[in-house]
Amino acid sequence: MDHPIICFGQQPCGFFPKRFLFAKIITARRLQKEIGGEIVFFFHDSDHDPRETITIVRDQRSGQDVALNFQFENRIQKKFSPLYAKRVLPDWQAKTARQLPSYVRRSLVAHFKETKSSNVADFCLEMYKRMGLLEGLRVERSSAPEFRQRASAVPDYFVDMGYEGEIVRARYRDGKLLLHKGGGRFLEVPRGEFGPKEISPTRDTRFHWMQSVIRCTHYVAGASEHCYINKADAPEVRFIERDEIADSGKAYTKP
Repeated sequence: MDHPIICFGQQPCGFFPKRFLFAKIITARRLQKEIGGEIVFFFHDSDHDPRETITIVRDQRSGQDVALNFQFENRIQKKFSPLYAKRVLPDWQAKTARQLPSYVRRSLVAHFKETKSSNVADFCLEMYKRMGLLEGLRVERSSAPEFRQRASAVPDYFVDMGYEGEIVRARYRDGKLLLHKGGGRFLEVPRGEFGPKEISPTRDTRFHWMQSVIRCTHYVAGASEHCYINKADAPEVRFIERDEIADSGKAYTKP
């Protein structure tokens, strides 16, 4: 390989990143030292699940874990808008900044206060950059129209559409656009025109869709990814298990 491309993927996973993302970064950097090449972070900010950005920190006085998350303007935005379209509320940021000194060091509080991104995905990415985690990495975003335009068509996908004043991520199925309301209940969204720039993949089609653009030679995969990625679809890729890390679902809050 003249130019290895080492890739890992992750949704925005908290305004302080979860420790499993830090482990992926460290694994990719170690591999780069061994074989050279570049590292690509596939930032899947098209995901819509608000639980992805829950940030678990520890109260420095009591030792108890505390779960923080963004607040959202309305129910539709919270449940159905992609993370790049969930807006950051200034009141939420100010309120959370006042709480943070109980949980993290002052440098991280300063980074949090200085971040001025208007949406959840941008806010998380800016925080990761301020923490020095993305230095020297190339970031590719699943929400970027140019990325979507270049990606291969997949049979199972979501479509970003306007609905009641918000952008929602609706599942395309049997010619219909559906929002999952829980259990077996779905809400059909009026269908408008859409093309590749509005399409993002499902979990099972995501790797193939991503790889059609990034064309990585090595992929650092988390535990769950090893279970659902169809590796037979990418015989050219060497899959690497991310390093083990304690408390993987809690926030990484070191400098």
